[in-house]
Amino acid sequence: MNPVVEKYNRRVEAADSLLCVGLDSDYDRLPPHFQQEELPQFAFNRWIIEQTHPFVSAYKPNLAFYEARGVEGWRSLEATMEYLRAEHPDILTICDAKLADIGSTNRGYVTALFDRLGFDAITLNPYLGQEALAPFLEREDKACILLCRTSNPGAGEFQDLSVNGKPLWYLVAEHVSQVWNTRGNCMLVAGATYPEELRQIRALVGDSMTLLVPGIGAQGGDIEQTVLGGANSHGGGLIVSASRAVIFADDPASAAHTLRDMLNSYR
Repeated sequence: MNPVVEKYNRRVEAADSLLCVGLDSDYDRLPPHFQQEELPQFAFNRWIIEQTHPFVSAYKPNLAFYEARGVEGWRSLEATMEYLRAEHPDILTICDAKLADIGSTNRGYVTALFDRLGFDAITLNPYLGQEALAPFLEREDKACILLCRTSNPGAGEFQDLSVNGKPLWYLVAEHVSQVWNTRGNCMLVAGATYPEELRQIRALVGDSMTLLVPGIGAQGGDIEQTVLGGANSHGGGLIVSASRAVIFADDPASAAHTLRDMLNSYR
């Protein structure tokens, strides 16, 4: 089994949790006392991690919120990853970047995000094909999470297009699971806001793949349908992500605890 998948499964068992917290640390929404810190996003992230880690199996920083702050944002992201590796090395780390580029450029991203920052996994756009994503897919020590059926309202504009009688999102799931996943290091993004598609993706890939499921919390995805339709036969195989509903809650620890327990009630 891929070491990242093994790491996640061990953490799920230890924390009894399928919950991933998205560290979408928008500077403009940080409480004022964090904005006064030398690295505001890192100070906020550290506090969120301190509050939520007992209930969490993965953290997922979204790259855009850090890039928007320039050098300071990059330093905050680097400090966040150093903190997670030092204090919580058993928790999965996902870089939410949704990258898609040609192979030579992707080699630079691999160095920056896998090797320098130390992420376990990264979200990728499959549109450029296997050849372009080879620098990621060749990393047997990491995990590649391919966009399949995303959670946003306009996802169907292209993803629902019929190709040879099948929707494009289904073909992506089929191709990634049957052709790209030779190293066992591929996962798929399947949004909680499309529960029927999530159910079909799980039926297609069986127990062989882990699914990253955004869309609960602020986006309104149904927790019961997410777990019943998306979990594998062992009640796992899901990384269920919530961001704003946890990190900007009045009590992030309570929000994470509640979501963890709600997910577990349907496993």
